[in-house]
Amino acid sequence: MNWSLALPEIVLSIAAMAILIFGVLMRRDSSFACNMLALGALLLAAFLVLAAPTGSAYGGLFVVDAFSRFAKLLVLAGSALALMLSLDYNRHEGMARFEFPVLILFVVVGMMVMVSAANLMTLYLGLELHSLALYVVTAFNRDSLRSSEAGLKYFVLGALASGLLLYGISLVYGFSGSTSFSALAGALGAPQGASIGLVVGVVFVIAGLVFKVSAVPFHMWTPDVYEGAPTPVTAFLSTAPKVAAMALILRTMATPFGHLADNWRLLIELISIASMILGAVAAIGQTNIKRLMAYSSIGHMGYVLVGLAAGSAIGLRGVLIYLVVYVFMNLGTFACIIAMRRQGKQVEQIADLAGLGRTDPGLALVLAIFMFSMAGIPPLSGFFGKLYIFLAAVQAGMWVLAVIGVLTSVVGAYYYIRIVKVMYIDEPAGAFDPRPAMLSLVAAGTGLFTTFFFLFPGPFVGAAQAAAQVLLG
Repeated sequence: MNWSLALPEIVLSIAAMAILIFGVLMRRDSSFACNMLALGALLLAAFLVLAAPTGSAYGGLFVVDAFSRFAKLLVLAGSALALMLSLDYNRHEGMARFEFPVLILFVVVGMMVMVSAANLMTLYLGLELHSLALYVVTAFNRDSLRSSEAGLKYFVLGALASGLLLYGISLVYGFSGSTSFSALAGALGAPQGASIGLVVGVVFVIAGLVFKVSAVPFHMWTPDVYEGAPTPVTAFLSTAPKVAAMALILRTMATPFGHLADNWRLLIELISIASMILGAVAAIGQTNIKRLMAYSSIGHMGYVLVGLAAGSAIGLRGVLIYLVVYVFMNLGTFACIIAMRRQGKQVEQIADLAGLGRTDPGLALVLAIFMFSMAGIPPLSGFFGKLYIFLAAVQAGMWVLAVIGVLTSVVGAYYYIRIVKVMYIDEPAGAFDPRPAMLSLVAAGTGLFTTFFFLFPGPFVGAAQAAAQVLLG
């Protein structure tokens, strides 16, 4: 049992418990110190992920490879940036408590276990650890009815998705006799290896996992939870957990169920098409920018699933590159949304951005960069994310997916560019309060990454290619 492979997860778990004890024992407010300790723990975990050798541990339940390293580093980066966004927001909203970074760390531990899962039992363990802490974080603002409602909705629908997943796992185990990814891959690779019951089990597993990336038809929770949760939590929800869940879907579909691709590919295509169309159309009438971002994320997950439907190394590489691009431009957008504070009060309406180009040119410029990137306009990073995805679909002969993806991108560009129009053409609605330094740092850093990604895509493409090859053997 090579326990050292799980050292990053072990260190984060110990750090979370240590911060919890530290926060309880401190008589004065310790939230800032606890947040700094949590950021330090995330940084240490990133170094340990890079240093971890390749192999499997705990009787084949846990695996470390190039794919898990790629996904874990992206999860850690997204989590650290979201935690940085929460510092001043939590203080302003009166929810600066030491439990917040502790919960975030437990969510991260669950996500890292998900990414390294090599067994359906490990998959479920990581998924539930991350989900339970995430439900609490969503409802963290106890004084806000919207936050409590969002947490409750997320919990109820999340419990339903967990039930579907467990039912699928039980069917897979019942009809195959194993929960190990490698054993399932071997059994299903044989002729007549997949019975009808097993295929039904795989469909239920897909349903449970797709809920976590808020793809259609399991998207019902997304707009209400995104709007009601504290904005830094929404930023976190829309990035790191999506990466972990999508990484889990990729590993699950490519490794144990890879031989059943002809059985589940059509289902993934339908989910992808429905997500792209709903994300493009439903966001048009939104007036709340957080709800707009919810529908936007549904659309983006639809694009990501195009790469999975392609089922090739190029498709999986495109998915991973898209996730990198998505995490940074999405977190940057939410940094700008958190900066929407007027007279000490958080505002969320798109109309509140009116005239921002004149009252705060810097913030308007950065937000415009993110909006153009999400619309897929070159040379910003969002364009390259979609390019790699659609290229994989075309090479796999999936012209319908590629055409629908391009058309929905054009429709989606309308509501992104509408925000730019509001900022630069409409009459000013009033200046926002001065931004905290940490907020400006995250917005500027992610903005630079989004703008200049085209100058250094090589390392990300190479790492994504190596990670994709691991999944396909």
